[in-house]
Amino acid sequence: MDQSYPVQVRARLDEPLSRWLWLVKWLLAIPHYIVLFFLWIAFAAVTVIAFFAILFTARYPRPLFSFNLGVLRWSWRVGYYTYSALGTDRYPPFSLAEEPDYPATLDVAYPGRLSRGLVLVKWWLLAIPQYAIVAVFAGGAAYTATGSSADRWQASALSGGLIGLLVFFAAIALLFAGRYPRGLYDLVVGMNRWVIRVTAYAALMTDAYPPFRLDQGGAGVPAPAPDDLAPAPAAAVPA
Repeated sequence: MDQSYPVQVRARLDEPLSRWLWLVKWLLAIPHYIVLFFLWIAFAAVTVIAFFAILFTARYPRPLFSFNLGVLRWSWRVGYYTYSALGTDRYPPFSLAEEPDYPATLDVAYPGRLSRGLVLVKWWLLAIPQYAIVAVFAGGAAYTATGSSADRWQASALSGGLIGLLVFFAAIALLFAGRYPRGLYDLVVGMNRWVIRVTAYAALMTDAYPPFRLDQGGAGVPAPAPDDLAPAPAAAVPA
C-alpha cells in the first residue's frame, strides 16, 4: 500500500452479507443516484472554477476542494454498497461529510500549493495513459476525461468494465455460497482505488501523479501532510 500518495481509499468487508440483497440494491439506491446526478454536475462546474483559481493563484480554494471531496466520498460509499464492490449491506448516508464509521471511506490531503503549469496539461495530456487503464477497469462508457464520472461506479457492470464483471462473479458467489471470496474482494477494491486516484488527479485535487500499481485490499494508510506532497518527477512542468 502506498504510504505517501495523498488520495487514500479505505474499505472493510462488512460481513456477513445477504445472499440476495444485491438483486435489489439498484432499486434501493435510486434516491442516491438522483442526488449524485446533480452533485456531479456541480462537481464539474466547481472543477472549472478551481482550474482558473489554480492558474492564477496556485491554490485550490478550500471550500471548493471540500465540496468536491464530499462528492467523491458520497460516490464511493454508494459504489461500495452497490455494484462497484457489494462490500456492505449497510445503506449509505446522504452526506458530503466524512463518515468514519461507514465501511468505505475516502480522503484527499489538501494541497498547500498546486503547479500553475501542470493544471494546463495534467487533466487531459498527462492522464491519457491512466484513462486507458481506467477504461478497462470501469468501462469506457462509464468514464470520461472530463471528470463527469458520476455513473462510473453505478454503471460499470453494464458497460463491460472489469470491475463490473468481477463484482458479478462476487454476487454469484454470495448467492450460492453465502460468502465473498477474499481474493476477489481485494482485487475489486484495488481497481476502485486506482480509478478514484485518477479521478482526483483529473479533478485537479493533487499534483501527485497516480502510481501505476494495483494496491489491493481495503486497508488504508494515513495521508501525508500537505507540505510533504510533491508532483511526480515525470510530470514536472514549471509553474
